[in-house]
Amino acid sequence: MIWLMFVGSAALTVAAATKLAESGDVISARTGLGGMFIGTLLLASATSLPELLTMVNSISQEVPSLAAGNIFGSCMFNMFMLAILDLVTQRARILRAVALRHAISAGVAVLLGSMAVFFILARVEINVAWVGMDSLLLMVFYVGGMRLLSNNNPGASPVAQLSETKDTALPSLRNAGLTFFGATAVLVVVTPWLVRSSAAIAAATGVSTGFVGAALVAIVTSLPEAVTTITAARIGAYDLAIGNLFGSNAFNIFALGIVDLFYTSGFFLREVDPVMTLAAILGVVLTAMGLVGNVARMERRLLFIELDALIISAAYLLGMWLLYSRGLMG
Repeated sequence: MIWLMFVGSAALTVAAATKLAESGDVISARTGLGGMFIGTLLLASATSLPELLTMVNSISQEVPSLAAGNIFGSCMFNMFMLAILDLVTQRARILRAVALRHAISAGVAVLLGSMAVFFILARVEINVAWVGMDSLLLMVFYVGGMRLLSNNNPGASPVAQLSETKDTALPSLRNAGLTFFGATAVLVVVTPWLVRSSAAIAAATGVSTGFVGAALVAIVTSLPEAVTTITAARIGAYDLAIGNLFGSNAFNIFALGIVDLFYTSGFFLREVDPVMTLAAILGVVLTAMGLVGNVARMERRLLFIELDALIISAAYLLGMWLLYSRGLMG
């Protein structure tokens, strides 16, 4: 029964995420905002809903470190997806094919991740009503970063411009919007099943709850980002794909601030075990690697994979081994 729930919810997640990618590109073309902006803001926010929902559920069960582990593990996995994209799109060098302005969204993600590490370790004792000042600052800096991104939006992506030339075959903005929000609603409904079944499988196999938070649940809740990103890349919407990954990492840290609004028994970031900062730092490092890959435009390929993608893959796998060996998963 557990495996049936997992397979069924995973299949629905795949279907919903695919529709998110398709409708997101149509919205990009119809509004002229560009694949980078849509991917970084709208699509990233929608596909990061599973992480946010998991955090809220973790708080209700009084396991804040599990919630934080899910967020930081998701940030790591999103950057691992950059390497996966390089494998599934052999006809293009992903980080070289997209706008340099992705450096803004990646930079915002690095900044927010670094701030989260600082606040968890600093234990800031300032609050406004029941919300910690640290959480408020994360939210303010995220909004400021997205405003900066919108002000530097380069306009429609190549895919959007191509779509506009085939306007008669393009769905209307209204239909694309309904599809987008419908798919998002499906994710909201399905994600609890996906998380519950994954946790039950982990318990049945003897995997610790810590590992479920920072690795298994993080990967499961990142499936929308993974599927949406790969689907966007396959249809040539590279800005949409990369924007989704960098934007999701920024939104994930934003979610750490949001969740404090629901945490009425204390101040969320002060309840997170400082050991979780190891996973947070790994997420920041991997995001910084993706940022360097986008800006540096390295042109070296080893067999079938780009050098920067290979480095990110190795860093992710070594990072997960480090988390396990250091007892974070215990």
